[in-house]
Amino acid sequence: MKVIDKINAKIDKNETFYSFEYFPPKTTAGVTNLYSRIDAMAQMDPLFCDMTWGAGGSTDKLTLEISANVQKFSGLEMVMHLTCTNMSRGSIKNALDAAKDAGIQNILALRGDPPRGMAEFKECEGGFSYAVDLVKFIRKEFGDYFCIAVAGYPEGHPDSKNLEQDLIHLKEKVVAGADLIVSQLFYDTSIFIEFVKRCRAIGITCPILPGIMPIQSYMGFTRMSSMCCKSIPSEIHEALAPIKDNDEAVKDYGVQLGIKMCKELLDAGVPGLHMYTLNLERSTRLILEGLDLISPARRELPWRPSTMLKKRQAESVRPIFWANRPKSYLHRTASWDEFPNGRWGASESPAFGDLSGSHYMLATQSVADRKAMWGESPTSLEDIYETFTRYCVGALKSLPWCDTPLHLETKSIQEMLASLNRAGFLTINSQPRVNAASSDDPMFGWGGPGGRVYQKAYVECFVSPENLKHIIEKAQKMKWIQYHAVDVHGNSYSNCGKGTTAVTWGSFPNKEILQPTIVDTDSFMAWKDEAFSLWMSMWASLYDQASQSFSLIKEIHDTFFLVSIVDNNFVNGNIWEVFEVDASTTATASTP
Repeated sequence: MKVIDKINAKIDKNETFYSFEYFPPKTTAGVTNLYSRIDAMAQMDPLFCDMTWGAGGSTDKLTLEISANVQKFSGLEMVMHLTCTNMSRGSIKNALDAAKDAGIQNILALRGDPPRGMAEFKECEGGFSYAVDLVKFIRKEFGDYFCIAVAGYPEGHPDSKNLEQDLIHLKEKVVAGADLIVSQLFYDTSIFIEFVKRCRAIGITCPILPGIMPIQSYMGFTRMSSMCCKSIPSEIHEALAPIKDNDEAVKDYGVQLGIKMCKELLDAGVPGLHMYTLNLERSTRLILEGLDLISPARRELPWRPSTMLKKRQAESVRPIFWANRPKSYLHRTASWDEFPNGRWGASESPAFGDLSGSHYMLATQSVADRKAMWGESPTSLEDIYETFTRYCVGALKSLPWCDTPLHLETKSIQEMLASLNRAGFLTINSQPRVNAASSDDPMFGWGGPGGRVYQKAYVECFVSPENLKHIIEKAQKMKWIQYHAVDVHGNSYSNCGKGTTAVTWGSFPNKEILQPTIVDTDSFMAWKDEAFSLWMSMWASLYDQASQSFSLIKEIHDTFFLVSIVDNNFVNGNIWEVFEVDASTTATASTP
C-alpha cells in the first residue's frame, strides 16, 4: 500500500502517527538481530518504516532484501531509500523493478552522499545529478505505481546557495511527482516550524514530516549534528556539557529533549513524527510513551497480515499451529496462488497449497543467547519443565516454538500455563476462551468497530506417553473436548477424525462471520514435522552429541507426543480440567 494513502487517512481522521527509520547492519549477525528488533518495535504499530541506502550504493542489495522481508514477515509497510550515487539509469531501473517485484510500493528518492573517499558528489556516468531527476525517472518509467518521498532540509541543503534556492529545488521535486517530504534532523523546533510555513507559502501542499533523532551518545550527537545541523540551541550544549561522559545520563536527557521537541511540533500542527531510530528501541519507545502515543493497536485480524504480496490481500484464515512462528508459515505458503475465505474447509480443493515441505526459518538468536535462555547444560526433565515455565511467566523472551514473548491475551492465563508446564505439559501455544468480547477490547479485540469476537480455549503441548494417557482418559469423560496427538514417528490418537474446526471467529456489522483461526488435521500433521524438528535443530544442537543434555532432549524428541486440544464449549467450558489443574484464577472474556 502507498504510505501517502495511509498518511492522508490519518490526517483526515486527525490521528497522530509515527514512523521509524532503520539502516542495514554491516554483519550477518547484525542483520539477524535487526529483524528481531524490528519485530519488537512493530508492537508499537508504526504507520510505516523505511530502510536506508548505503553511501555509494554500498548496501543496495541488503536494503532491498531487508525491506522485502520486513514487509512479508513483519507485516510493516516499508519505504525503500534509493540514491543516485554510483547508480546508472540501468542500475536504478533494475533496483526499482526488483522493488516492484518484491511488492514494495514506496521509495524515498535521494541524491545521496558522495561515495566513500570523495569530498563532493559527482554524477555517475549515465546517472543522475539531482534527486528531482530521479523522481522524474521513476514517474516516467513506473507511472503512479510508487509513492515517492523526498528529503527536505529545514536549514537548507549543505550544497545549496541559500534557503530560497533550496526551497525552489524542493518544490521542483514535488512538482515532478513527489508525494511527501521527510525532513533532515534538527534540534531547534522553531526552524522546522518556520520551514513548513515557507514551504506552504510557495505552494508546497504535500505532508511534511519532521525527522527526529534522539540523542544516544555525546560523541554521536556531536558527529551527526556537525554534519546536518547549522543551529543547535545553547541550552542543549549547556545540558550535555556536565554529563557528556555519562552515557546513561546522555540517553535520558535525549529522551526528555525528544519528548519536549515532539510536543512543540505536535502543538504546531505536524501530522506525524518520523523517528531516526539508529536501529535502537529504548529511546524511541520512551519518547512515544512520554507523548502518550503508544496504545494497543486495533488488530485487523488475530494474526498480523503480510503487506508484501498482493496475492495475500484476501488471506483471512490461518491454522493456529503457526501462531507463534508466523514467519515459518509465510515461508511455507509463499508459493500459494490464492487465499480465499474458507480454503481450509476443503483441503481437497485445487487451490489448497502444500504445507509439507521443510521450510524452517533460521534461529534469530545466537548459540550463546539460546544457551543463556534455555540452559547451559540441562540434565533432567525438571530442568526442561522449568525452562518452559520461565517463558510462561515472562522470564524468557522466546522458546524454539515461540519467536516472541507471550501475546497480551495469553497473559490472562499465565499462571495456569506455568502450572501446566511444571507438571510436565510443555505448552507451545494456547488461547483463553472468549464469549462475545467487544472488538474494541484491548486484550481480546480485533477487526472493525461494533463487532463481537469469540474464541474456543486451546492448548497445544508436548507430553510424555503417561501424560497423554491421562489426557485421553479425561477427554473421554468431557465430550466437548477434542484432541489430536502424534509422535515424531507418526503414531497418532484422536477423537475428532479428519476435519476443520474454527477456534476464533467474529461477528461484525454488514459482514459475514469471519473465522480467521482454525485447527485442521492436515495442517497439524504438517506442523508436527516442524515442531519436532525444533527440539533438535534449535535446542539439542547447542550441546555436544555425547553430552547428557543432548541425550535428554533427543529422548523427549523421540518419545513425547505433540497434542492439540480444543474446548468446544466457549460459553462456560473449562479446558484445565483435562489436566486436573485448578482453574479458579483464570480469566475469560464474556458478555456482562
